Amino acid sequence: MLLGLDIATWSILILVVMVGLLVLGVPLAFTTGSMAVALCLLLYGPQSLFLIGSRTFSFLDSYALVAVPFFIFMASILERSGLARELYDAIRVWTGRTVGGAANVTIIFAIIIGAIIGVAGGEMVLLGLVALPQLLRLGYDRKLSIGLVCATGALGSMIPPALTLVFYGLAAGADIGDLFTASFVPGLMMAAIYFLYVQARLRLNPALGPVADAGPALSIAEKFNQSKGVMLPLAVLFSTLASIYLGIASVTESASVGALGTVLAVASRGELTYKLMRDAVHQTLAACGMVLWLVIGTNALVGVYTIMGGIEFSKSLLTGLPFPPFVVLILMVVVWVFLGFFIDWIAILLLTVPIFMPAIKVFGYDPIWVGILFNMAVQIGYLTPPFAPACFFIKGVTPPEISMEEIFSAMWPFIGLQIVALALVLAFPDIALWLPRVLN
Repeated sequence: MLLGLDIATWSILILVVMVGLLVLGVPLAFTTGSMAVALCLLLYGPQSLFLIGSRTFSFLDSYALVAVPFFIFMASILERSGLARELYDAIRVWTGRTVGGAANVTIIFAIIIGAIIGVAGGEMVLLGLVALPQLLRLGYDRKLSIGLVCATGALGSMIPPALTLVFYGLAAGADIGDLFTASFVPGLMMAAIYFLYVQARLRLNPALGPVADAGPALSIAEKFNQSKGVMLPLAVLFSTLASIYLGIASVTESASVGALGTVLAVASRGELTYKLMRDAVHQTLAACGMVLWLVIGTNALVGVYTIMGGIEFSKSLLTGLPFPPFVVLILMVVVWVFLGFFIDWIAILLLTVPIFMPAIKVFGYDPIWVGILFNMAVQIGYLTPPFAPACFFIKGVTPPEISMEEIFSAMWPFIGLQIVALALVLAFPDIALWLPRVLN
């Protein structure tokens, strides 16, 4: 008993106070951090505050965490250079004359950019700036175009290297390299589902867009010549990913080499300037600062909750439910999807994964597979109102005549497709676990 209250009552009080502070507009990082400090002082006295500091230090001391600023820096450099636009044009040279050419280019572009960036927000902005104007100019339906750009932009959290998987690996104690490998096939599967959906819509209703875009008719040699400007950046990308998949280098080492390679690739194109580097560093520092404050606050609260006996309480509660383990896992996934409607993925991860993971291990489920399920569940939150960060990212780069309501309504078919993909990986774990087994 803690001050005469059992852990179940404390759990309800913590949840109520957290929701209340968030409703009042207190940032989540300060909500969780202040609650951790208040609980320490109230239950254990001032001498217990060192527990928050030691737990925070142990989390931030992880070598794998160093990969985060490198990946964000790569995204910032790419976003500010002309490389992204040239890459889109190079892909269009090869696929622009296929059925739904510009839509196909957008999907392929999203896969490659996701593999370079690893940050969904940065990818959505790039797609909104580069792909969306092309789709609208060529006469594609506005809702179909907006939905496709937002959905494929969310692939930045699925196609490795994805920051979501880095933080999940740290929180769950799972191998980050295996998470990257496991995410590859589900990410490509989602892209394939989007491709099939767009193809079906265009063939059933030709009014939604040109059946075949009027791309340039070029020989193979001419196509290679027009694409040579992006060969070096793509070589950097594939060498970075190959070093992770083949076990040649750790995630952190590959991220650092990838960041350096991206800078050299941009420099080789004559686009590396002081302003570009300064802005990229500023964006990296701002993004890392925001993420790390969330990590510190939520990690501190989970640490105090663990000392209170909350993790054991949660494990006994979840394992004691009168349902089969698979049904309990589905309930966890539903919780992740629901929370994604209101808060950011990193807050969901740090608040729920330490609580769910003990029960997941008791059930005998593979943490790698569960990590992919988590990643796919929070992707749905990217598109789903009211939080829907993808919608707000796209609104910032769309023409003013496109309303927020139109953007929201464009999301629903693609949210349905995301749910289908999540259900497939939930029903068939080998979709995620086959490639790690092969490579290991």
